[in-house]
Amino acid sequence: MKKAVFPGSFDPLTNGHLDIITRAAGLFDELVVAVGKNTNKQGLFQPEERLALVRQAVAHLPNVSVGQIDGLTVDYMASVGAKYIVRGLRNCKDFEYERDIAGVNSVLDDVETVLLFAKPENQNISSSMVKEISKLSSNRLEAFVPPVIVDALQNHFN
Repeated sequence: MKKAVFPGSFDPLTNGHLDIITRAAGLFDELVVAVGKNTNKQGLFQPEERLALVRQAVAHLPNVSVGQIDGLTVDYMASVGAKYIVRGLRNCKDFEYERDIAGVNSVLDDVETVLLFAKPENQNISSSMVKEISKLSSNRLEAFVPPVIVDALQNHFN
């Protein structure tokens, strides 16, 4: 059985994330979306809120589960029995970052990184941009995030 982990802060989950999750779910027997904290950014939603929102957004995918990651991704992967890391690429900057992280992860443990290219309509979406748009205009979010996230962002900023 091939099991993969898609790690990220998902603060908030975007349509780009959801597309990568959906496509990865078709490639692996089991996919775990591992919700973690980006220590370089101030979080919008608390970890428990992000877990609940991601669970709702992926509920239609039977081979996808959601977990919380508190340390190194490779340690989390070992704890759930996964050998593959899934990551999405939007641009060259993402590629360079992911290439470096993949190299470090392969030294830390015997894991394989699988990179999926973002679809053109998702290449410019980032959680940071979604947060900025949400602060200024909560009625224009549907193009960027799933409906459950639209509701959460509107509730947060209203």
